[in-house]
Amino acid sequence: MLTLDRLNACAPDEFVRLLEGIYEHSPWVAEGACARRPFKSLAHLKRAMAEVVREAGRQRQLALIRAHPELAGKAAIAGELTAESTGEQSRAGLAHCTPEEFATLQRLNAEYNAKFGFPFILAVRGPRGTGLARQEIIATFERRLAHHPDVEFAEALRQIHRIAELRLNDKFGFAPREGEQVWDWAEQLAQHTDRGCEGTGQLTVTYLTEAHRACAQRLAHWMKADCGFDEVEIDAVGNVVGRYHASRPGAPRLLTGSHYDTVRNAGKYDGRLGIFVPMACVQALHRAGRRLPFGIEVVGFAEEEGQRYKATFLGSSALTGQFDSAWLDQADADGITMREAMRQAGLCLDDIPKLRRDPAHYLGFVEVHIEQGPVLHELDLPLGVVTSINGGVRYLGEVVGLASHAGTTPMDRRRDAACAVAELALYVERRAAADGDSVGTIGLLEVPHGSINVVPGRCRFSLDLRAPNDAQRDRLAQDVVAELARICERRGVQHRVEEAMRASAAPSAPAWQARWERAVEALGLPVHRLPSGAGHDAMKLHELMPQAMLFVRGGNGGISHNPLETITADDAQLAVSAFSHLLEQLAAEHA
Repeated sequence: MLTLDRLNACAPDEFVRLLEGIYEHSPWVAEGACARRPFKSLAHLKRAMAEVVREAGRQRQLALIRAHPELAGKAAIAGELTAESTGEQSRAGLAHCTPEEFATLQRLNAEYNAKFGFPFILAVRGPRGTGLARQEIIATFERRLAHHPDVEFAEALRQIHRIAELRLNDKFGFAPREGEQVWDWAEQLAQHTDRGCEGTGQLTVTYLTEAHRACAQRLAHWMKADCGFDEVEIDAVGNVVGRYHASRPGAPRLLTGSHYDTVRNAGKYDGRLGIFVPMACVQALHRAGRRLPFGIEVVGFAEEEGQRYKATFLGSSALTGQFDSAWLDQADADGITMREAMRQAGLCLDDIPKLRRDPAHYLGFVEVHIEQGPVLHELDLPLGVVTSINGGVRYLGEVVGLASHAGTTPMDRRRDAACAVAELALYVERRAAADGDSVGTIGLLEVPHGSINVVPGRCRFSLDLRAPNDAQRDRLAQDVVAELARICERRGVQHRVEEAMRASAAPSAPAWQARWERAVEALGLPVHRLPSGAGHDAMKLHELMPQAMLFVRGGNGGISHNPLETITADDAQLAVSAFSHLLEQLAAEHA
């Protein structure tokens, strides 16, 4: 097997020979990477080769894409594939297509080439490295055929980097075992879904449903039986809590975790990744018989999404002493109150106040989470360090103009409510972009009882404004609301707007952010810092103790809250390694 020591020490021509076939028919990638030695990790080497491609320019990138064969294409039929491509296509079963599947692939190959001018590239060994099913390949082919050419060009290069990553793993005899465990846990937990979603492929797990309780039981079992946690419990609000004791009694704990409930028709990693990664770290410590100078407490928060009841961050709110007893009287769509659901689940409501954590007993809170966005995906970076969880404010508003005949009302005499909101939407887009890291969205826009031939007299809308700190958020909100007033005055329409939600930003604690940064650097990866536009349980724990987050790149454009949400086992392995490095830093500090 190839080693980094050998690769770092060999002559340039030997370096290129040793990495032959990693990037299909493109030895220039290895030649460029050779100048970036020495490599301190396999991840460092992978990143260096990807950077060579990134900096090569479009024409050379296009040549690299075109150096790859079609899936089940002419080269495969003629036996002209490289050994690497032959093995990959065979592992995915492409050598055993039915006549219908083969015909579909030939048609898709032709349509794809005609649209994009290069072959369809897919890492057919998939996110775990064990191979995609043929129907998954065909479904991905059909979905990506609808992409814009620029989007697909970038995706083809990302797939090539994934192919190269798996080929390098083979060269080095490396298997991301802990990342595979994380991936497998996610697949197994996703078998539980709410009633009505079984057999549809939809993952939906809402608070205290049968599927939710089954997830809690499975997490508790894995923590105790597979990972070696010393104490495991399901607490009074349904949080799954696992504790791994310190090497000495009375030592403080590191608190970590994320949520295991989901949105409707969700992905498999939102929240859950942040439970599995520290579980894998504790499992490794237990197998090694190691104790650290501090304890580790992993919490699978029972509720974060607010899908069954309007009570977001319910699980983490209980730990901060902010569980709102008024939530208990909320009813779900079937009329079942939260109080009733908790009693049916065997939870003791009287114990909820006892769940508040004393910050004096904890070092801080860290959370690993899938990014839920495209930034790391587009940068070809597996990990990112979160600088702050954005603060947000939401409004519900309505503009009232005058409904009038679309054919007989001159343009300069209209009082069009929808146009006023449309103008506001364009302003929100410009104003948020001016900050660089603020975001603004009008997600709901409705013309009640609208008609194709009537000038809209009424338009309802929502506003969602977010920024990395509260002052920036407030300036953005002030400007947007003031612009709405100006637009309406100029257009001769009325408006009302009311605040529906306000959440404070949660900047990362500098010392904890620095620990994540050192962990990423130790893996040989560049440190990329970014804010979190989405809310997380860390926002609540921030009110009690210092916190910092690590993001893991998502595939398929970084999409989340969607069945296409995905990560690779290799990226999960890097997350586990980064978390382990953070633990070692803390151990050294508290030795």
